Amino acid sequence: MLLKFKEFLFRHCHGDPVIVVSGLPRSGTSMAMRMLEAGGIPLLTDSLRVPDKDNPKGYFEIEKAKYLGVRNEKSWLKKARGKAVKIVSHLLHELPDNNTYQVLFMNRDLIEVIYSQNKMLVRRGEFVRGNDETVKTLFEKHLSSLEQWFKQKPNFSVLNMDYAEVIANPQRESLKIESFLYPSIDPEAMASVVDPTLYRNRVI
Repeated sequence: MLLKFKEFLFRHCHGDPVIVVSGLPRSGTSMAMRMLEAGGIPLLTDSLRVPDKDNPKGYFEIEKAKYLGVRNEKSWLKKARGKAVKIVSHLLHELPDNNTYQVLFMNRDLIEVIYSQNKMLVRRGEFVRGNDETVKTLFEKHLSSLEQWFKQKPNFSVLNMDYAEVIANPQRESLKIESFLYPSIDPEAMASVVDPTLYRNRVI
């Protein structure tokens, strides 16, 4: 109850929340951004990263978000109030406390995430670091720590989404997003842009 009251106060003082789409890389964050755009939520992007074989529908990123951990200038996030911005999970703790945040957090089977990341790195000629089990353990620790961190942040509300569930039942999952975000959005339009053919790295 106390956290809910503090969340109300933050919203009253700082205006519309920033809608943050987050998760590990290759967990479906670009799909979630595309869904929000289709549903009528404005996005904060710069289109610098163009579609490619790994994300043929686009990345929906803004370059400034990649430098949250190394640059003190974060006032640009005020422009994201009432909009959606994609921020990788490892940088969420760098978000300033002068905003409220509604976080759509994409979860995906960690082995699938690792397979997808490895394939992307190989395709780009980059080095694959660490073995899969070591990376999986690191991801598990990161996600567990992040879950605890969220509980201590009254200006954050979180909706956990499962990538496989969105693919399997986009209508149902889009209704969850509509209920979480409050503003009038179109869940049918969101569901319509989910492309199951892009679910290419699966754990059988």
